[in-house]
Amino acid sequence: MKIKSKSKKINKSWLNDHINDPYVKLAQREGYRARAAYKLKEIDETLGLVKPGYCVVDLGSTPGAWSQYLRRKLSPAGAAHGELNGHIIALDMLPMAPIEDVHFIQGDFREESVLQELNQTLDKVYGSQRVDLVVSDMAPNLSGIESADAARIEHLIELALEFSQKRLKPEGALVVKLFHGSGYSQLVKLFKDHFHVVKPIKPKASRDKSSETFLVGMRLKQALE
Repeated sequence: MKIKSKSKKINKSWLNDHINDPYVKLAQREGYRARAAYKLKEIDETLGLVKPGYCVVDLGSTPGAWSQYLRRKLSPAGAAHGELNGHIIALDMLPMAPIEDVHFIQGDFREESVLQELNQTLDKVYGSQRVDLVVSDMAPNLSGIESADAARIEHLIELALEFSQKRLKPEGALVVKLFHGSGYSQLVKLFKDHFHVVKPIKPKASRDKSSETFLVGMRLKQALE
């Protein structure tokens, strides 16, 4: 296996950590495409976000671990196949291998035409009703320039929030990924301006070395038409 990097030592260290990661091993055993499934699982089990009959939008879905978790949670039998009590619409710029009963849209969430397709799909599968939950694992390609990266992250979160204001039920919830550092406190304030309940969470499956964390907003203060 060839590793292309400016620092082979760093890559070998990461690879070693990855191979020995208990969540990687657990994901392989339980059939998840990525260890990220356990991040959403802990957030859901902590706050009780996913319930039978829900319509959920999964933004930044590829490779599909979050959609897999949602699919199992909305299955009466907790299964990866068979009956599903709810709807899941997933979206990502990159292709995603099919998951039974998950409607996947490939496109850039920042583009108006892709957002329009997402809204049309929701209208088709769920009618004009608002959705119950929006989860976003979207993250930009980081440049290493803190101010530029913070702006890109903030833009994606603002787009997810705007979409949620238009499509979430008043009692619905939005989960987004963000990073500690420049702009973090402003994003927490943004959520507090728009949701009655705001919960920052760093799941155990999120590596200690990473500045990655998650923000959950529940019960919109004001929906947009």
